[in-house]
Amino acid sequence: MKPICSEIKEQLYCMSDPAYRAFQSGLLPTVPVERIIGVRVPALRHLARTMARDGRDIQYLTQALLPHETYDEDLLHAFLIEGLADYDTCMKELQRFLPYVDNWAVCDLMTPLSPITRPDALFTQILVWLLSDHEYTVRFGLVMLMRHFLGERFMPQVLAAAAGVSHDGYYVRMAVAWLFAEALACRWWDAYPYLADRRLPVWTHRRAIQKALESRKLSPEQKSVLRRLREEDKK
Repeated sequence: MKPICSEIKEQLYCMSDPAYRAFQSGLLPTVPVERIIGVRVPALRHLARTMARDGRDIQYLTQALLPHETYDEDLLHAFLIEGLADYDTCMKELQRFLPYVDNWAVCDLMTPLSPITRPDALFTQILVWLLSDHEYTVRFGLVMLMRHFLGERFMPQVLAAAAGVSHDGYYVRMAVAWLFAEALACRWWDAYPYLADRRLPVWTHRRAIQKALESRKLSPEQKSVLRRLREEDKK
């Protein structure tokens, strides 16, 4: 009997879509094309759910040797972590996996829900991730912050933590801008002072305004305020 990781890898190659592989390579500039098999995301999610139902998820996660050779294995690994119901197990697997993430897509597509069962512990862990030297660990922390702490769990420390990120990686700065654009849509009076007072780095400040103006979630009046702010920045 083949080891489960080898068996799954062969299955992934059988699921490859050459056209989708070419499309993905254009979206993932940090991933060499030879690392992309080209399996569509819904198919990977379906495989992850199937593995979870028949008990192969833990077996795979336990036996997987990191880093994976392919992006598609990374994404499957992420979806298997996403399905873990136990908080401690999920966190253990995240801590093992995150140092090997090398692109924005795995960060953004991985949406584990079990951590939110312990929001205080999750927020504390996010603060640790935001201090990481690893670009995609920081980005994952920002995405988790945006997904889980801009709604009913919001507190002023959320925006302060995002604004205080010091990592200068492109995908980190993009995530900070994205978070503030989302915050403007749902927490206008908390987020807007960060822009009005120029508390963000210039590049991030400008990108946050741009993303907010592109959003359908802001009112015409809010966008008008942001356009005036942008014009002031040009003076």
